[in-house]
Order: sequence, then structure tokens, then C-alpha cells
Amino acid sequence: MTTVAHTVGDSATMLRRNLRRLRRYPSMTLILIAFPIVFLLLFVYVFGGQLGAGLRGVGAAAGAPARGRAAYLNYLVPGILLLTVAATVQGTAITVAMDMTGGIIDRFRTMAIARASVLTGHVLAALIQTLGSVAIVAGVALGLGFDPTASAIDWLAAAGIIALFALALIWLAVALGLAAKSVETASNTPMFLTLLPFLGSGFVPTATMPVGLRQFAAYQPFTPVTDTLRHLLTGTPSAGHAIAAIAWSAGIALVSYVWARRLYDRRHAR
Repeated sequence: MTTVAHTVGDSATMLRRNLRRLRRYPSMTLILIAFPIVFLLLFVYVFGGQLGAGLRGVGAAAGAPARGRAAYLNYLVPGILLLTVAATVQGTAITVAMDMTGGIIDRFRTMAIARASVLTGHVLAALIQTLGSVAIVAGVALGLGFDPTASAIDWLAAAGIIALFALALIWLAVALGLAAKSVETASNTPMFLTLLPFLGSGFVPTATMPVGLRQFAAYQPFTPVTDTLRHLLTGTPSAGHAIAAIAWSAGIALVSYVWARRLYDRRHAR
């Protein structure tokens, strides 16, 4: 068997292991999905009427009139989808830390398995979990009245942007889980990811923010990704955000992958 085939086979085994663990602990997945759904309901039905009234000409499609809660729902959904990604990958850091602190990594080290397969299994399982969670939240949004104007190609492009950004955040969560000294630490360190959608264009247009916060929002990764999704799904102006979204995703993925491999190899060499 070639080295590539050996690595692929071991990675598939690790993927099945992690998927079975997700099935064994469904409450974790349900909690991570419930978090963005609660915020979706809260912002649409409690704040949506007021916030939607201010969307005329700010973050809405060109020439589209403000329509209160319905307009805000269309504006909000892309941010909620990315909040779903950020919330779901938090579980990845926890599962990685469980492996690192529970001794299973040391057991894997004594087995004739490809070294890269352990992290690959975590990443692929987390990607499947994240995309499934996004699909569920998107279904809830459609049930609430989300009215996208996207074509089939736009939907595919949006799915690609979400998958790429999710992969980047998953590798970051893997690195944070490897760096954590305990499972409790791993459950807390990725929490800043769930705050960034609120400090970008996910919930309100950045033009309404104070100057300092507006500048931060403009140069953090969630804003271009959110604006790109909003453009693809609802036809709002993109202002070239797609390039920034892809660049941020690729950069985070590359840096996080190198960091994660270095941490894992350091543990593996002990």
C-alpha cells in the first residue's frame, strides 16, 4: 500500500471514529445549533421591527424599500449562518482537547497509523457537523420568511464561501484545542469567534457604528465574508468583498494548519 493510500485509509478510519462520537453525544451538537437559532429568533422578533426600519439605503439592495422585520430578516441571515459556523467549531476544540488530555493520542502514537490522519479525521468530521448545522439553521430561517434572490449558482458559491471559512475556523479550533491545557480551557478559548459576528456587519450595517468600532469591523474577517454571503443570497452590492473573504479564509486556514501541525508534532515527538 502506498503512503498516500495508507494516509487516506487511516484518515477515513479517524473520520468514522469522530462521527460516531458526534452520534454518541448529540446534546453537544444540539446546543451548538440552538445558540444561533435563539439569536435569530431574538433579533428578528424582538429587535427586528425597529432595526429593519433603518435599513433603507444602508445594507439593503439598491432601490429596495425598507420593510421592517422582513427586511431585517433578510439582512440578518448571512450573519446568523456565520455565527452558526463560529459556534459549531467551538465543539471541535473541545473534542481535540479531550483526545489530548485523555491519553488516546499517546495510544495512537504506538500504533502504525499515519500521523496526519488523527487531525484530518477531526477536521473532516467537524466540517460535516458544521455544514449540517448551517443547513438546519438556514432551513429555520427559510421557515421564518427569509426570502433569498439567489440563483442555483449563487447558492453554490455561497456554500463554497461558507465551507472555506468553516474549514479555516475549524483548523483554528483544532490548534486552540491542541494548545489548551484542559478541556475547560478549550471550551473557553474559541469563544471570541462567536463575538466577532456582532462586531462586524452581521447584525447591523457598519456605517451605523462609531468610528473606532467601524474601522475594527471593516478589517476583521467576518465582515467581508458576511457581506459576500449577503451579496450572493440577497443581491446586495458586494463592493469586492469576495476577494477579501477568500483571502481571510485562506490566510487563517494556512496559519492555523501550520500552528496545529507544529503543536501536534511536538506532542507526537515526546
